[in-house]
Amino acid sequence: MRFFDPHIHVTSRTTDDLENMAAAGVRAVIEPAFWLGQPRTRVGSFVDYFNSLIGWERFRASQFGISHFCAIGLNSKEANNEGLAKEVLELVPRFALKEGVVAIGEIGFDEITQAEEFAYSEQVSFAKDHDMVVMVHSPHRDKKRGIIRSLDIAKEIGLPMAHLVIDHNTEETVKETLDAGAWAAFTIYPHTKMGSERMVDLIEQYGPERMIVDSSADWGVSDPLSVPKTAKRMVERGLDARTVELTTWQNALDAYAQSGQIDVEALLQKPAIDQTQLFADNSVLRGQAPRVDAPVPN
Repeated sequence: MRFFDPHIHVTSRTTDDLENMAAAGVRAVIEPAFWLGQPRTRVGSFVDYFNSLIGWERFRASQFGISHFCAIGLNSKEANNEGLAKEVLELVPRFALKEGVVAIGEIGFDEITQAEEFAYSEQVSFAKDHDMVVMVHSPHRDKKRGIIRSLDIAKEIGLPMAHLVIDHNTEETVKETLDAGAWAAFTIYPHTKMGSERMVDLIEQYGPERMIVDSSADWGVSDPLSVPKTAKRMVERGLDARTVELTTWQNALDAYAQSGQIDVEALLQKPAIDQTQLFADNSVLRGQAPRVDAPVPN
């Protein structure tokens, strides 16, 4: 089987993770811009970070046969540093329309403050004006109120609900998300947010339409193999192959291919890896013999 993990923070993961993901069938990923665990203090750090998402991390994933896309945005937590946030919001358009960027994100709410609402509204407006998809971060606390407010603002701005992916859903929020017409994404963590068993329960209850499984694996305790592991649990629970495919591949592809940045036909082909390639004179290898696959025939 092939899998699409549409929310994973690859910059936090090792090359071992990428090798294991590829071996497990992960064929494509989306890396949204997010908080790095420590507050950034100047706009230049965002310039370098956004450049890494469209550059080095995309290259690094490709060296293991994984197609890497990204989302660009000012995350909700750092939106509360209003002076810096203003500079970053002016920076977002410089990167958001570059090759490989499939969405604005992840944006939304953390503490549900006025500063967060301003940053979210500004970025949703930009997405609407440029016909882009939006990936929404929902708060860890007061999640339902944060998601409802995110949906309401997007509707007020006029963003099509088909362009809105609400992530970090739980049992408490999935109905509101689906009823609004948005995509409902779920981050599968080892101990928090949503586990594989609960995810399968929700798919059995609501069906696979507009339901998306992802890992959100980052610098904390998380699992870059959450998507294939959840697919395995679905199979063990007797869900049909089409349901597994929709929730772990096709729905994410349909949502983010709206960006026009995903070559679907190329994604369906077996990747041809060439580890002799360099990025800024750097290789992912450390003395190993490079893997070089034969070119994929047209």
